[in-house]
Amino acid sequence: MQRGNPFIIQRLNKFNPQNIGITIITATEQLVGRLNVINRATSSNDLVFAYARLKDTLEDLNNLNVLAFSDDAGKVYAELVKQKIRVGTQDLRIAAITLSVNGILVTRNRNDFEKVPNLRLEDWTISQYDLVKAKTLLPKQTFLRKRKGRKGTEGRNA
Repeated sequence: MQRGNPFIIQRLNKFNPQNIGITIITATEQLVGRLNVINRATSSNDLVFAYARLKDTLEDLNNLNVLAFSDDAGKVYAELVKQKIRVGTQDLRIAAITLSVNGILVTRNRNDFEKVPNLRLEDWTISQYDLVKAKTLLPKQTFLRKRKGRKGTEGRNA
């Protein structure tokens, strides 16, 4: 949902949309953020802009596979909570969904998500060339790309 980021667009275009997904947690965060902007709008122009962004977000979400917080994700989440991993609640839920579908989390927020065991991460906001050179990446937008080959993980998108 990073409109206009050329590196994300380039990477998204390399994949079958069926293999891209967004977590229900991320979708919720997007919608809550849009509604907060609407509620804080102080002028008619602010409202017009805020509602246009909400409409764009709803259209984007409608075109994506939204991955549920399933029973499997709930079990993974409970296990992660027991491990007392020092990551925010929403991020831990995103990680649980990703792990439950054997996915790859695409995010700039490596600092937090690297604390989650066995969670595979990619950052699509930087060029492939810079990715090879980079050791530290940028903070936070979440997409999910499913890994091929595991039963039940194909044919869905974010």
